[in-house]
Amino acid sequence: MTHGTTIHDADIEPETLASLPSFYAPTVSPDGHELAFFHDTSGRMELYTLSLFDGEWTRWSDGNVPTNLSGGIEWAADGEGIYFHRDEDGDEQNDIHVIERDGTTEPVVETDGQTHLMAVDPNGEFLVCASTHAGQMNLHRYDLDGTATQLTEHEDRVNHFAGALSPDGDRVAYATNESDNPENLDVFVVDADGDEPTNLHIGETGATAGVGDWFPDGERLLVGDDTPDLGRAGVYDRREDSVRWLSEGDGVERPAAVSPDGQRALVMRTREAATVPVIYDVATAESQELDVPTGVASGISGSEGGFVDETTVFLTNQTGAERQSLLRYDLDDDSVEAVLEPEYDGVDPSLFVEPEYVTYDSEDGLEIGALLYEARDDPGPAIVYPHGGPTAQTQRGFNLYLQFLVSEGYTVLAPNYRGSTGRGREFRNRIREDWGGMEQVDIKRGAEWLAERDSVDPDRIAIFGISYGGYSAYCQLTMYPEPWAAGVAHVGMSDLHALYEESMPHFKSILEDMLGDPAENADRYSERSAINHVDNLEDPIHIIHGVNDPRCPISQARLFRDALEERGLTAGEDGDFEYTELGAEGHGSTDIEQKTRAFELLADFLDRRV
Repeated sequence: MTHGTTIHDADIEPETLASLPSFYAPTVSPDGHELAFFHDTSGRMELYTLSLFDGEWTRWSDGNVPTNLSGGIEWAADGEGIYFHRDEDGDEQNDIHVIERDGTTEPVVETDGQTHLMAVDPNGEFLVCASTHAGQMNLHRYDLDGTATQLTEHEDRVNHFAGALSPDGDRVAYATNESDNPENLDVFVVDADGDEPTNLHIGETGATAGVGDWFPDGERLLVGDDTPDLGRAGVYDRREDSVRWLSEGDGVERPAAVSPDGQRALVMRTREAATVPVIYDVATAESQELDVPTGVASGISGSEGGFVDETTVFLTNQTGAERQSLLRYDLDDDSVEAVLEPEYDGVDPSLFVEPEYVTYDSEDGLEIGALLYEARDDPGPAIVYPHGGPTAQTQRGFNLYLQFLVSEGYTVLAPNYRGSTGRGREFRNRIREDWGGMEQVDIKRGAEWLAERDSVDPDRIAIFGISYGGYSAYCQLTMYPEPWAAGVAHVGMSDLHALYEESMPHFKSILEDMLGDPAENADRYSERSAINHVDNLEDPIHIIHGVNDPRCPISQARLFRDALEERGLTAGEDGDFEYTELGAEGHGSTDIEQKTRAFELLADFLDRRV
């Protein structure tokens, strides 16, 4: 078939799709000569390096790195070791280990909480991590001689997804919130010896600020914020305590990396669920969108944030129908070379469908963007796929789950409901203090919009979601059951009061930010919990949950199952609902066997029920 058009006549076996070789966490070495990455081409996740001179691969590991990844990697300062996260049980209580070139591994940081490696000292003396082992997610310094120092003591969580160590290793830039406004996020700088953090006060209170990279002079930072609604990128100068903004409002932009000479900045621009890389001339603020296929582009980690030199930058890029590639982009002549290409292992790539960006109006007139994967011309079954987060979005990247569903014959709609990222601060904040409210109406309206299409049988529309998408599946089937024939809730939340009580401090902070204090807003927590609406359930639901999930504990599935049984409903293939616990698994997985099982469970349930 051709991309995105007519009838899909060839299934792809779950194991085949789950086993398609993939690479993860590409990271450039300190000297810019090598690329490290995880790859499962052998049938198991292993760690490799690739020479950027001759393209030769070298395998470092031999079954002694995790099969399910829980974080990125960082090179040791001397380039002779690579630090990685080890999460044994899928519960994200990961430690930091190092692997040497000879394949030997050893633990470097072992704690009782979540630990996320953010940076390696360029002098090779310490690591900077965000960790919960002392309570809230804060910054910690771990000297390689065994000394540990807590650098920050914020009451709110430190954003462990974004932080940067200065070129001399003396200061750490990161983001957290010390204001009373839950929408606020500020950039701070703290000395690596733990002196008092300094708030840079980028943007207005209530805006979300972030940091991308340091400039080589150690005095300027590439930063971002969304004071004007759309995210923007700019240059903060510590000497003048001022920001010069580069962005001109052409889309939501976030800072990524600075070139080694400090003359160029890499920024990611998002519009209509696609992300394109943009290079700014720092002196003139002139911008250039890089010529890569429309989809999802991203910078990579390592030396100079993916810049190898002043004119060469590494990017990952994927489209809705083309799997991820690693590209080497020459800024002088706009030439592109694929350093790592996608592998299809005998699967015909033309079977994958390129989604169409569509819009529809919600009940209050708000325009909702969505990705539509059309499987056929004639009426047939369809799936609505709400993304997780909720402050995230489904983008025009290659999605294994959605391509699998299309291969099974389902038309799929992936709505970016209010609260999603990619459309600015105002749209993202519409979900604050309204979890389980109007964003669920947006999702319901997506099903109603689908039902009007010639390619969809309105009596065979199901909902499937993971994480917050699983929460949405629970909510839809109990609060808005009319459009649905069935649903799958994968690692979802069903009881917000119980979720708060069991959550780690940084997850408690998220719930408080989005729903308010649980004591002061007890009615809201109850009203927006699907477990309190089980009497409305009309159609079969399959509850799938990993027993070691730390974000959405297994109790969320068990509580909902128990509530259904108390109502008199029965479990089983011929029952009112189905229930599966995934042993030794957490909040999703990169492990091939675990991905295969998830696909098989999904396909079997939908085939029988829809």
